[in-house]
Amino acid sequence: MHNQVLTDNTYQKFEELFQEFSQATALTRPEKAQKLMGQIDLQIDSSEGLDFIFQNIGGLSEAGIFDGSPWADPSKLVASLVNGTLKSSHPNSTIEILSELRLLAIANGKMKIKGFSAKDAENFIQEVIVANLEFVFNEPLEETRLVMSEHELKKVHTLFKFISKETKLDNVKEKLVEELSLICEQRPVVTEKQRKIIALVKEKIELDPTIDLDSKLLKFQRCIYRPTVKTIDKNFKEYKTSLKDFSKEQLEAESIEMSKSMLSFGLVSQYHPVLVKFLIEKGHKDLIPDCLGLSEAGTARWKEYEEFISKLILKTIHPYNAQCIYGLAKMLESGIFSREAVRSGLANMLTINIHPEVEERILKSTKTPHEKISALQYLMGALFRVLGQPLGVGQGNNPTCQSARGISMWSQHAPAKLINMVQTAATYNDLTFRFEAQEIKASAVGMGLVQNLDHNLDAVSVTLVPMLDKIYNEMMLRASGRAEDPHKWVNPALYGQWIQIGFASAYDYLYNAIVDFDGFIRVFYAMCHPKYNGGHRLIYPNPVGIFITSSKGDMLGFHAISLLRVDKDPKGVYRAYFLNPNNEGRQDWGQNVKPSVYGNGEIYGESSLPLNEFAARIYAFHYNNLEAIDKMENVPDEEIQNIRKLAEESWGRSYTWLETKKSW
Repeated sequence: MHNQVLTDNTYQKFEELFQEFSQATALTRPEKAQKLMGQIDLQIDSSEGLDFIFQNIGGLSEAGIFDGSPWADPSKLVASLVNGTLKSSHPNSTIEILSELRLLAIANGKMKIKGFSAKDAENFIQEVIVANLEFVFNEPLEETRLVMSEHELKKVHTLFKFISKETKLDNVKEKLVEELSLICEQRPVVTEKQRKIIALVKEKIELDPTIDLDSKLLKFQRCIYRPTVKTIDKNFKEYKTSLKDFSKEQLEAESIEMSKSMLSFGLVSQYHPVLVKFLIEKGHKDLIPDCLGLSEAGTARWKEYEEFISKLILKTIHPYNAQCIYGLAKMLESGIFSREAVRSGLANMLTINIHPEVEERILKSTKTPHEKISALQYLMGALFRVLGQPLGVGQGNNPTCQSARGISMWSQHAPAKLINMVQTAATYNDLTFRFEAQEIKASAVGMGLVQNLDHNLDAVSVTLVPMLDKIYNEMMLRASGRAEDPHKWVNPALYGQWIQIGFASAYDYLYNAIVDFDGFIRVFYAMCHPKYNGGHRLIYPNPVGIFITSSKGDMLGFHAISLLRVDKDPKGVYRAYFLNPNNEGRQDWGQNVKPSVYGNGEIYGESSLPLNEFAARIYAFHYNNLEAIDKMENVPDEEIQNIRKLAEESWGRSYTWLETKKSW
């Protein structure tokens, strides 16, 4: 075994169990293997523990840990099956991790296995990395979060962090280009995932600008590391010094080049805030619209509120808080600064003292907080991003889709309310809401759905979500036991009075069954399908409950999204465009139902599906019950039956279906 001084009881325990396994008879061997695998499972959720097992993988293999299992012969392994095995929990996930470590040892020349070369092992690992980017960057998909425990997620992420460091990534360029393109198309508020991929590429892959794929990856790199010609071979401090020698014409050209870089992928470099602040401080405010890439409308708003926004920029923006420039540009484009209440709210935010617990959460979410930037600056920067990119809000690895959906809705339709809520929560680490004429105070109620907050969120979300989650949970408790879905009452109370009073649910709480599904879909189409509702458009986001299904169409759980609009895509197909707050709009829900984020008429941040496929996954929505009733008869039976078939053959297998007619 690996020659290491074992000072930790865990490692000593491993040695003991390994010896017992090695010396076991055929009769006792299965039991000894089980105990050894249990010990390995405990160790591999830390980098140190995983490295220790990696150093011992040769001995484990020789002792026969893989014998008699599907992992016995590496040449028969299939890379595409690894993801499913890793999600299947211990012991399968543990032996799968051991298998990856064995392949890594073969690829690095530390082990040899007849009939399986180092090149074979390296190719296999590269395939596995590409198929599991959700684990590489610790951004698990909704389905993954629902089926994996915290411990399982941690050990799998630890594995991919380890093998990414030890592996050449030259052969995964095409997949990385696709991944970066589709993440950037969603313009998320939190940009860590793209930045990690770009940093990984910079560190691990030699790029040749004459090769098409390499050229695409270099564009992403330049966006962050050298957004303009004048930034080449300078850090942002040297760049700042060089700006004083620029002529007015050079500053204008630099501003235009800088904004083009930002707008190409929605990523901001550390050089951008240096330029923006220089222009303001040195009296070149007329170049700010060029520097932010503003349209005529955005430029007009800048000119109107130039003094106020300049103050916000100087007090908030910094090279280590750069990403908020994109959000600020989008705020100017949307016209949000034209609202007096928004300007007053932002001015008030600059004066607050942040509660120590909220400050701790904000700095924790920042990963590597910089000593020169205060928690308030990070919070203001996050406010710019959330208000400018309302469809970029995500829930992180938290079961808080309702809270993320709320932050997105308020930033779109009640921005002043959101700012005021952030101010209160940041100052007092508390929030109050009204529910059915009674006050709910976050600090006075029980736990929410979150036990341990994942801090991979923006500063606005880490400020609000712990309280919103508790308030939402308390509302649900108070509205339960009414024989109907509590969301009927909770959604209007939580989100605001623009939520329609009418509420349709396919799920009957009393019978634990699906009741009058045909009527339910008829109401949905009468509410939102332009062909059957007189061409009416949705005015506000509609809080919709959906069934989450696996790639096989199996029922996994419930999820909160916002239906934003229904429109024809470029091919003339009616599609539902919606916000999925789970950080990743691309999914595979089985039956070839795959929401897309690009290429079907989506605007940044939207997911979309053909309307019939979307309807086949919903179980609850709000509607105007005075309007929809008149239009229900317009919806053809054939369309309803097609949707019903999709539903019955997927999540519907988990329920009894009753044909009792409801009075909608």
